[in-house]
Amino acid sequence: MSNQIYSIITGTGSYIPTKVVKNEDFWNSEFYDSKGNKLQKDIKEITAKFEEITTIAERRHVTDDLVTSDIAFFAAQKAIESAGIDPEELDHIIVAHNFGDVPANNRRTDMVPSLAARVKHNLGIESPYAVCYDVPFGCPGWVEALIQADYYIKSGHDKKVLVIGADTLSRISDPHDIDSMIYADGAGAVILEAKESETPIGILSHQTRSDTLLHSKMLYMAKSYHPELAKTDEMFMKMNGRKLYQYALEKVPISISKALKKANIDLSEVKKLLIHQANGKMDDAMLHRLYKIYDVPEPKDIMPMTVHWLGNSSVATVPTLFDLIIKGELKPHEINSGDVLIFTSVGAGMNINAVIYRMV
Repeated sequence: MSNQIYSIITGTGSYIPTKVVKNEDFWNSEFYDSKGNKLQKDIKEITAKFEEITTIAERRHVTDDLVTSDIAFFAAQKAIESAGIDPEELDHIIVAHNFGDVPANNRRTDMVPSLAARVKHNLGIESPYAVCYDVPFGCPGWVEALIQADYYIKSGHDKKVLVIGADTLSRISDPHDIDSMIYADGAGAVILEAKESETPIGILSHQTRSDTLLHSKMLYMAKSYHPELAKTDEMFMKMNGRKLYQYALEKVPISISKALKKANIDLSEVKKLLIHQANGKMDDAMLHRLYKIYDVPEPKDIMPMTVHWLGNSSVATVPTLFDLIIKGELKPHEINSGDVLIFTSVGAGMNINAVIYRMV
């Protein structure tokens, strides 16, 4: 068999914000329903039920002095250092996010110039041929950016690509909506490099779908549930959680199975499933559904979870998971040479994607 070009991850990095927000920190909050009615249940009962449903006990928020491009830069620095490369060698810098830079004192989205351009500037890269752009693709943005980077490398034009996922969802969540307890902040990054190999390594296959005709409005921007705040022009992220749950449960396992088939990999060969995390019980249900499709036993510790302490950090979840495991910071989980991994995510669009990856 002749050598072929494959895309392999040579460096990882992440930034986990320092501000820990526990469920009890919401005990002074006032929550309203979508019709503007104040919820009458005891706030402690509300947060306890929330944790039971989602498994989220705490989450991380950025401090007021930071914005998304800052934490994207922090993760990028670590990934570059981990890979041991000169940043001037980068061919592309791709940043996946959803809301750009949103300052603590102003909820307006700021995306000009692109966050990738800001990261490149902060890295001090002089080369004009390190092309930088952003990917706004909902929570699956980082996985999709990884897929795009793979295309660049497989084309033979790129040798090294920096792929970052960063978001500060805490800045755009409605403080009077229970769903605000789901959202978190964070950043994760990898260096993807070209490598020749006789046997398949790195990114083996991928699958993406966009269900916009029926499901494009399951995540959307709207006014606050609080009647007084709703009189202003401020907009916040909203979601139809129940329908999203059903959609993800039905479609994510199908997308994963299609990616596995493309790679000619059986589910029994997979060592870790790194999945986007917004609801621990939803992820458990999707995992059960996936193994039911193949009618094989569900292995222990196949799906590392961080949602209970990191919350939903959107595009940062999957690369952060990978970074923590690679660096031995998410015991008992570990990843070894030859292991087959799945990177998968679902989110606004509605979009779903999956990547099958074999460790070098």
